[in-house]
Amino acid sequence: MPSNQSPLGALPARFRRERVLIVGCGDVGLRAANALRGRVQLMALTSSPGKLQRLRDAGVKPVIGNLDAPDTLRRLAGIAKRVLHLAPPAREEGAQWWRDARTTALVRALARRSLPSVLVYGSTSGVYGDCGGARVTEARPVRPGTARAHRRVDAERAVRWFGRMGPAVRVLRIPGIYAPDREGGTPRERLMKGLPVLRREDDVYTNHIHADDLARACVVALWRGGSQRVFHVNDDSGILMGDYVDLAADLFGMARPPRIARDDAQRDLPPQLLSFMGESRRLDNGRMKHELRVRLRYPTVESGLRSDEGAG
Repeated sequence: MPSNQSPLGALPARFRRERVLIVGCGDVGLRAANALRGRVQLMALTSSPGKLQRLRDAGVKPVIGNLDAPDTLRRLAGIAKRVLHLAPPAREEGAQWWRDARTTALVRALARRSLPSVLVYGSTSGVYGDCGGARVTEARPVRPGTARAHRRVDAERAVRWFGRMGPAVRVLRIPGIYAPDREGGTPRERLMKGLPVLRREDDVYTNHIHADDLARACVVALWRGGSQRVFHVNDDSGILMGDYVDLAADLFGMARPPRIARDDAQRDLPPQLLSFMGESRRLDNGRMKHELRVRLRYPTVESGLRSDEGAG
């Protein structure tokens, strides 16, 4: 996203000196920072010395701290008016496998002194579990089916608790993210490995969002939307997984993958890949469009992948 373009246009003067803290400033966080650069004071929490210069080059002031070490987060109290939390949960072991201790540590640190006005949390659409291909709105109860999704539900509970203290909390439930300049950003690597997909009668619906559109939604949510509100951040596709991979193969000029039955997939494919083949749902993004007023640059995976032809 060009640095001179912002999803909100030129911010009013009263916002220009506001501090925005990004927690989890990876690929999407840096894209969001690029959209905000020069419009607010940008800070990002990091525990990695190797990322300091990259953050500074992006116009972001590094703040040293580690979500896995709560004592290092004390300086976050009162540090920013708006907070974008994109850090994933850590893998918890034992009796606490379902908890996201990182988000709990973050909100406790932020609660120590003058509270931010807004906290935006990047969650996952995986909190719904398998929906049998049904169309899903934000009103659907969560039913996580994996340990990773359980930890996201716990994180959502933590930020909602924080919201009861006064900050406007907005939860973004995010599906598969893609972009040509993002690691694993398109199915190209999968196609190169020749990994199969499910036959049509066994296939699952998947949801997607281009990384640039996701970053724009993150920025918009820092200023728009109700408190304690959940938003799906996805494009309009709602496409079967196999069709998505076939589409990418055709656009990249590569061979389409073989189709196999689910029973064969469970025997031959790695567990991580299988986990994405076990849940089927189609996310409704109407709330994102109407309340956040996000206009997607890439409304379908076809438009996003076509823009990426030859880019990776």
